[in-house]
Amino acid sequence: MVNKKRRIALITSGGDASGMNATIRAITRYGVYRGLEVYGFYEGYKGLINNDFKVLDLNSVGGIIDRGGTFLYSARSEEFMFKRGQKKAIANLNENDIEGLIVIGGDGTFKGAHELHEQGIQVVGIPGTIDNDIAGTDYSIGFDTALNVIIDLISKIRDTASSHERIFVIEVMGRNSGIIAVNTGIACGADFILIPEIKMDLAKIAKKIGNQREGKRHTLIIVAEGAKSAAEVASSIKSLVGRDVRVSVLGHVQRGGSPSAMDRILAAEFGKKAVDLLLEGKSDCMVGIRSMKIVVSRFEDILGVTKSIDKELYRLSHILSL
Repeated sequence: MVNKKRRIALITSGGDASGMNATIRAITRYGVYRGLEVYGFYEGYKGLINNDFKVLDLNSVGGIIDRGGTFLYSARSEEFMFKRGQKKAIANLNENDIEGLIVIGGDGTFKGAHELHEQGIQVVGIPGTIDNDIAGTDYSIGFDTALNVIIDLISKIRDTASSHERIFVIEVMGRNSGIIAVNTGIACGADFILIPEIKMDLAKIAKKIGNQREGKRHTLIIVAEGAKSAAEVASSIKSLVGRDVRVSVLGHVQRGGSPSAMDRILAAEFGKKAVDLLLEGKSDCMVGIRSMKIVVSRFEDILGVTKSIDKELYRLSHILSL
């Protein structure tokens, strides 16, 4: 009689982030190494409801480590927000004899995972979002890659800004959080950073621009989308300074690109730990990293918790922009 392999499943949910494919690869290959059968459901919770899956093996995850996005796709599922949708997902997991589920995503994804746990499903989360706004971890999958993509784009903008002695307002993602803006701002040497958490007086910014040191040929203003639109900032600065102001909204290009070395390594470590947690019988928790050590947090300790920006880093960015 052949022993039946234990089965686990995984989904990617919410906004895509570079490194998700590398995480799928790590979970699959480490799972196979531990004697598991791994099911990948398409389009997040929508796939769980529709029972739309693929059995993953060593070959099916070959060659995806350097691809951005997620080959399992991602989607929002309004149906899953209600008990009837959750019951369908649970029924499909049970029908396929799946013992545990790994979810890769952000806060909304983890809220859904917590609901599944409350109804008897063993579930572990891996943070995957370019916003890096998940409490309980210093970094989420995709954040470092997004920073590198943005830095490359802003470096190109600086070239043309210096050539023509221009002011540029550059809008980055961050609807509720300025974490991307602060980190890219200091990495790019931005002159000013506008974020939702801290109000900045545009009149003061305009005055500083007017008093900039002799020989400075460009001004870069980074704006998190949740603080104010780049167009509004540019219009105000133009009227106050009396100079032409250009706008660049980076948009969804920030999500794409081959994952950085850091995101690939995090994917490997997070994927391994998530599989280990399932095999240990753990549930309702998330893998993370703090002070370069892999840690585990309970969903109840991180859900609804606002991750604060590093105010010292924010302050330093403006000191260095003098």
